[in-house]
Amino acid sequence: MRYAWIVILCLCSTVALFGQKSAKVRELENQRKAALAEIAMTNQLLAETKKSAQNSLSRLNLLSQQILQRKKVISLLNQEVAFIDKEILALRGELSELEKDLGDKRDNYGMSVRNIQRRNSSQDKLLFILSADNFSQSLRRIRYLREYADWQKEQAGKIVVKQQEVNTKREELEASRIEKQVLLHAREQEHQNLQTEEADQKREVEELNKKQKQLQADLKKKQRQADALNRQIEKQIAEEIARAEAEARAAREREQREREKALAQGKKAPEPKEDIRKATTKGGYAMTKEERKLSDNFAGNKGRLPMPVSGTYSIVSTYGKQKHPNLKYVEIENSGIDIQTTASSDARAVFNGEVTSVFKVDGYNNSVIIRHGNYLTVYSNLVQVYVKIGQKVSTRQSIGKIYTDTDNDNTTILHFEMRKERDKENPLSWLAR
Repeated sequence: MRYAWIVILCLCSTVALFGQKSAKVRELENQRKAALAEIAMTNQLLAETKKSAQNSLSRLNLLSQQILQRKKVISLLNQEVAFIDKEILALRGELSELEKDLGDKRDNYGMSVRNIQRRNSSQDKLLFILSADNFSQSLRRIRYLREYADWQKEQAGKIVVKQQEVNTKREELEASRIEKQVLLHAREQEHQNLQTEEADQKREVEELNKKQKQLQADLKKKQRQADALNRQIEKQIAEEIARAEAEARAAREREQREREKALAQGKKAPEPKEDIRKATTKGGYAMTKEERKLSDNFAGNKGRLPMPVSGTYSIVSTYGKQKHPNLKYVEIENSGIDIQTTASSDARAVFNGEVTSVFKVDGYNNSVIIRHGNYLTVYSNLVQVYVKIGQKVSTRQSIGKIYTDTDNDNTTILHFEMRKERDKENPLSWLAR
């Protein structure tokens, strides 16, 4: 039983060691699966997007993102293969050491067995004991024979354990070889997919270069619409700041009158009220005590906010001013991000807040502004709005249905912006992806 337990313990330690070695491979595999999931989402969006003049740029952006993700998958596969190569090399070294150790133990055990066989009779053992010079020496010889027999049993048990270790290590080595072959096949498949996608991208770029004038005209029109949206957002923010400041000023005046009245009556002046609106920046939005707390909570969730869409998505235009990576003559300036999703998807609030504005702008359909203290989020291109001004909303609550352009390009794109006071923020710095 003792030797059986030794075998079990040895097996457990070997399996634990192998699991530890494979932790990095599992981590890389999880990253690869996440990248493949993004590729699958982009594929779905490409399948739903008609190939039209108005939407060629969106298709090219989707393809470009897909190519980047495909390259990431190939890079992760290369890392996995390299790590498994190291693992195989280490396993071979361990197997070689184990086999050498097993051979030494078998040789030593065989030698001891042959020695016993040469003098294995009971008479030899008895004569060995009786030929002692004295009784004390006889006892020592008896103990020696017993210990020698125990040593042989122990060696036999160690050989069993070592043989099991060798078998386990061979299985691990074979499993690593098979895993490497699977990864190499997957890498080859991804290379083929990448070549196909790069060829598609090249064709899209060539077509867009032929339509340069039309595309530039479309982009200028879109920029005019974006400027109009920006002016409307700034107007709404200015009105909200003015209303909040008016409320704060009225509250301060009431408090001052109450103080003066108390002093005139010889009474103690009342303590300043904590719930009076206050702005944290000069010319900023004057917040109530509750709004200040909400603002702090919003800021504390930077990088962890959910995506503002309910379905499969891909970001087709990022924040800021940038030249298109594939089209030299195309320059885009975006006050937020554009998120393409599937038809019938909803826009959803990224955090608790209050709806302060609902308005329309040409090219962006309906827009909703939600205030989170002195932070604001803007959701544009809604065909249907589910909320109203003054309504409190919660994180991930649907606020409207995103418009799908079925007449021209069959795309469903949410335009999403973020502001702190009047200053624009990059939404990708705040959203969890």
